[in-house]
Formats: sequence, structure tokens, C-alpha cells
Amino acid sequence: MASTPASAPASAAGPAQSLTGKVALVAGATRGAGRAMAVELGRAGATVYATGRTTRKHTSEVGRTTETIEETAELITAAGREAGGAGTGIAVPTDHLEPEQVEALVERIDREQGRLDILVNDIWGGDVHVEWDKKMWEHDLEKGLRLMRLGIETHIVTSRYALPLLIRNPGGLVVEVTDGTEEYNGPNYRKPFYYDLTKSAPLRMARGLAEELKEYGCTALCLSPGWLRSEFMLDTAFSVTEENWQDGCEQNPHFAISETPTFVGRALVALASDPDVARWNAASLSSGGLAKEYGFTDIDGSAPDAWRYIAEVEQQGKPADVTGYR
Repeated sequence: MASTPASAPASAAGPAQSLTGKVALVAGATRGAGRAMAVELGRAGATVYATGRTTRKHTSEVGRTTETIEETAELITAAGREAGGAGTGIAVPTDHLEPEQVEALVERIDREQGRLDILVNDIWGGDVHVEWDKKMWEHDLEKGLRLMRLGIETHIVTSRYALPLLIRNPGGLVVEVTDGTEEYNGPNYRKPFYYDLTKSAPLRMARGLAEELKEYGCTALCLSPGWLRSEFMLDTAFSVTEENWQDGCEQNPHFAISETPTFVGRALVALASDPDVARWNAASLSSGGLAKEYGFTDIDGSAPDAWRYIAEVEQQGKPADVTGYR
């Protein structure tokens, strides 16, 4: 498993940031990017509601018992305490395909906090259903449609209930999380068919919400991590740990461009702390690109620009060489 995000040093996070008094909902915070974004928001002082389906008593279809939303909430609070701020994590088991559960979640946030400043739509959990090398007509239809429900419908349901609370105050931020930027996904086919559709949709959702939120003084954008060293990528895909992750380059040399989930967490905090975040309204952004803008780094002090590397090196069939890319 990856090293605990709560222990990531704050020294490389860029300029000092404070989100004290801000309330965030990170929908899909059980593991990976969602967990790290929730933890970094807490480190910056925010009160963070972390949702997901895997708890200490129930395991979702993802099938991993090693990460739970209760643990995420504990990591958020620990990070806030470590930073000497007021950051607090609150775990709320939620299936975002069930509208009544999402409605109850938002009502609870309203009742307990009276506001919502940051909404992060990171709900996914569909990798277990992807048949990566099959054509559209060969891919199991039920699994394909499940992918789209998990990665698209969940985001829509969550926004439907959360946005009325968020727009009460100007300055609200909505972040759609996906895999790949518009610059990369636009001209490239992210096979298979159902995955491509699912990961393209948040780009359009961010654009549409950006138009509808402008009159309320709120911002919507899309954010993508690069090649993420998630818990699954480490312990299952490459059989390494965060401490020896570079051993994974023996299996795939391009793994050298990978990044920890903390990197995109820092990207989110930089955005949420930016008083001029509205300049990014409708934008498609990446952790690597934002690192250049805001000056934060990954936990090892590097700043991997994965999508530029993938387009200019890996996709061109060049030998793995991250020089100039991290």
C-alpha cells in the first residue's frame, strides 16, 4: 500500500495556504486520488465530508478491504492536526447512484455546516468492469453500462443535490475528476469504448456547469492526475510499495513518470486557495500543468508532467526518459 498521505511533508506544497472555515465534499474519497485530495484539503484546514461505499463493515464491488472511508476521515483529521489547523474529516457512507442517499448527505452538510464551498466529483470504482482489449461489440454490455453509471451518473446525481447548497455563497468551486485532459483525450481514443465515453464525459460536465454557475460567482473545472501510483497500482498492478516504486520500471519503463496521489491533492488545494480561481472556469487541468502554475511538487520534490510525457515520449515510441518532464 502507498505511504499514508497524512505523513506527506507539507514543505513542498507550494505557498502557504489556508482553507480554514471552508467546507468540502469529496465524493469518492475511499482511496487513490479522492482520498489524497480529501486529506490535502484537511491539511489546509477545511472540514471535509468524505464519501464512498467501502467501510469497515461493508466492501464495495471494487473488492478492496484495505481502504475505507473511516480511515480516510481519520487521515484527514490527522493531517489537519499535523498542520496545526482545524482540518477535520467526516466519513459518510454513500452510494452516489442512490439519489435519496445523496440528498440525505447534502441535507446533513447543510444542517451541520450551513454551507458548501468545494465539491469534488471523483466517484469511480469501475476498473473492475473494464474489458480492456475488447471491441465495443465484444465488451460485456452490462459491464459497459455499469462503467457509465459509476463514472457519469454518479457525478450528475451528486451535482444535482449539492449545487443548490454550493451556490448560496459566491466563490464556490466544483471539480470534476477524470483520467486525461481535454488536450490529450480529445484527439486520442482511450479504449475501450465505454471507458473512453466515461472519461470524456466529466470534461463536458465541467464545461456545462461552468456556464450555469457563472452567474452565481462559482467556478467549475475538470482536473486529472497523471499516471497515478494508487494503492491498486502499487500493490496489485506492479507489486511494489511507495518506498520501492521505481522497481516497477522494470515491468514498464514509462512508470518512471508516475506520481503519488498527493500530487493531485496539492493541485486541488492550490486551486481552492486561489482567490482568482474563476480564471480556470470551464478549463481542463492536470496536476503536472498546475504544478508549473502554482509551484507545488510531489512528495519527492519532483513535478511530473505525465500527460505531456505520454504524448511526446511514450506515444511516439521513444525510450523512457523523464528528463525535462519531472
